[in-house]
Amino acid sequence: MTEKSELTISKFIEAPPAKVWKAWSSPEHLAQWWIPKPIECRVVKLDLKPGGGFETLMREQGSEFKPHVEACFLEVMPEQRMVWTTTLAEGWQPIEPWLALTAIITFEPQSTGTLYSARVLHKTAADGLKHEQLGFQEGWGTTLTQLAAFAQRL
Repeated sequence: MTEKSELTISKFIEAPPAKVWKAWSSPEHLAQWWIPKPIECRVVKLDLKPGGGFETLMREQGSEFKPHVEACFLEVMPEQRMVWTTTLAEGWQPIEPWLALTAIITFEPQSTGTLYSARVLHKTAADGLKHEQLGFQEGWGTTLTQLAAFAQRL
């Protein structure tokens, strides 16, 4: 397990950054790949601007939707980079998340596609370890595989 507060994951996606961004920037599209299947995702907010809200809910096997992510975008550069944090909600409002993190997502053009990378920063090494033990690589890896398949169909 990790001794640091940063977790990373990357995947080459056989689709240009414009298509990968399109998969990220539409609530209808994001809901298709954001959470590992068969868990369902509902996108409540996806306001891609600094201070804009990012909120998703999840449910398993027809149960009630439950909170998944509530965050605030810090930086948005279409088709290049986005940064969001769970320590703030829409409009820069401080919140107390169950897991404080900041995600830095990059969309780097490469040959026939996009190198999609996520750096996930945690307040402490203990929080990074907690996120890793919760299945960071498996969960985020599954969603990246789902994103790649979805972006190729756009």
